[in-house]
Formats: sequence, structure tokens, C-alpha cells
Amino acid sequence: MQPYQPFDPSILQWCDLTSTLRLPIPEPFRYEQNIGYLSRSTNECLFHVDNLEIFKLIQIGDNSVLTAVNSEDNRHLHIRLLTNQQAAITPALREEVARYVWEWFDLGTNLAPFYALAQGDPILSQVTQDFYGLRLMGIPDLFEAMSWGIIGQQINLTFAYTLKRRLVETFGTRLDWEGQTYWAFPTPQRIAELTPDALTVLQFTGKKAEYLIGVAKLMAEGLLSKEALLRKEDSAEMEKELLHIRGIGPWTANYVLMRCLRNPAAFPLADVGLHNALKHVLGLEQKPSLPHIQELAEGWRGWEAYATFYLWRVLY
Repeated sequence: MQPYQPFDPSILQWCDLTSTLRLPIPEPFRYEQNIGYLSRSTNECLFHVDNLEIFKLIQIGDNSVLTAVNSEDNRHLHIRLLTNQQAAITPALREEVARYVWEWFDLGTNLAPFYALAQGDPILSQVTQDFYGLRLMGIPDLFEAMSWGIIGQQINLTFAYTLKRRLVETFGTRLDWEGQTYWAFPTPQRIAELTPDALTVLQFTGKKAEYLIGVAKLMAEGLLSKEALLRKEDSAEMEKELLHIRGIGPWTANYVLMRCLRNPAAFPLADVGLHNALKHVLGLEQKPSLPHIQELAEGWRGWEAYATFYLWRVLY
């Protein structure tokens, strides 16, 4: 696995006057590529893009912090903390918000080896040029990442966004600010209290409702946590732990490894979007078989997650 650079609070700068954090960005990075990815769905409910700023309600412990993120120079992210209670913005809270954004934008991954690999790869060379500076935008919250993986099983992306919105707007945290409503994902404690019929009425299947509530209960009871997974010796151990959970198969486990646990070698091999992207890029009449995909991915070793993410970007 490629080394991941953990967030270092000492790099932060804080401006009291504007309630803004200044977070240095490692190269390569292009803000327009990342905001382009985040803007791909008009039905996204967990952040709002307006005038090149990304507004997001971030849950830090018991606090919900509305943030506005942007970058004008591709060298720093500016994170405005929007609140009427300035005294509530403690140094610890600022640090946790910055840590969340660092993980969200995957700023701890050194992309130089991936670009070096892609330069000589017939599939990746063009897509990495087209989307140069794109980071694997993540889902730092484990429950949200696992829920999104479960929601997306065997349905199209459009309906998955609809289900997520129904879940969030029924059970999530709400904040109204200057005429706009912002939402944070429901906590596992909130979902653990439900019975499946509370979700099936939102058009979740009975199985997905059970899976979601089951994961929520594991987390609410302290039997599953991001911290415990990250303490595992390697990604194979993390995947094994995830696969023991009801409703979590190889695709969902690798999706969580990609987008939350930050394993660049995670590979959702059975992903339909990956298959369609390869079909498109290679000009094939039919989607490639799994053995063919494994053969094509031989040169991506250690960077399968980033290869998959860039190929997804070809389609959406």
C-alpha cells in the first residue's frame, strides 16, 4: 500500500476576522477538477456548490459546523466556518474540521507515483491528462460510506441519489442558513433505533433496510469503527472484517476501502461503472469480462482505486 500522509495540524492558519482556515494543498491538485466531480449530480443532498464554493454541513461530535470551501490558486484550500456563535469555534473544532476536509479531498496521498504509472499505461494515460489534479474525493465518515455502498447495490446511480436524499431528509441533521437548507448524514445511533419498515416506506428493499440498520447497530454498540479498522495490519484484514458484516460483499467492502479507509489498492472489480468506462475507453462492442479486466489492471497494482475513480469520471 502507498503511504498515506496523516493530517498535521501545524500546517493550518486561522483568520479570526473572516473565521477562515487556510489549508496548504500538496501538488498535484486542480480545484476545478474536484469541484467538477462534486457537481456531477443535481440531486446531491450533503453539500451544495455555489459560485465555486462548496457548502457542507460537517458533523464533529455533537457539533454541526457549516463550512464553505474554495481554492483560488490550487495551493491552498480556504475553509470558512459559518456560525453566529464565534465563541463555539474552538481550536479543537477548527482542527477537526480541517482534518475532515483533508480526508475528504484525499490530500494525504502522494499522486506522483500514480501519474508516473499512468503515463505509460494505454488506458490511463489519456484520462489522467483529461482530469489532471483530480483527487479521489472521499467519504470520511464510515457509517455514511457503508450506507452509500449498501444503497448503491444493484440500482442505478440516479435512484441511489434519490434514496440517499430520502434517508438524509427523514433522519439526518438539518441547518437552515441564509435561505438554504443544509443536511448532515444520519448518525448510526439514529438509524439503529429504527425498524425496517421505517426505511421500506422510503422505497428501500427489505434487505437493504436490514443491512443498513444492522451496520448502524454495530457502530452504535461500538463493535465497528473506522479507528479499529485502520488499526488492522493490512488492507486484506480490513476487507476480511468488512466481509463478515451482513450485507457487505466484495464490491461494497472495496468501495469503503477506497472512499473512507483510503486504500489506493482497493479494487471494486465487479463495478458496473468501471466495466462501462473500460468499454467506452477501449471502444469495445461489449463490456470486458472479469478476467479481461484483471489482465488490463495488471499495470495498476497498488493504484487500482485511483485507476477506477478516474475511469468512473469518464462516465460521470
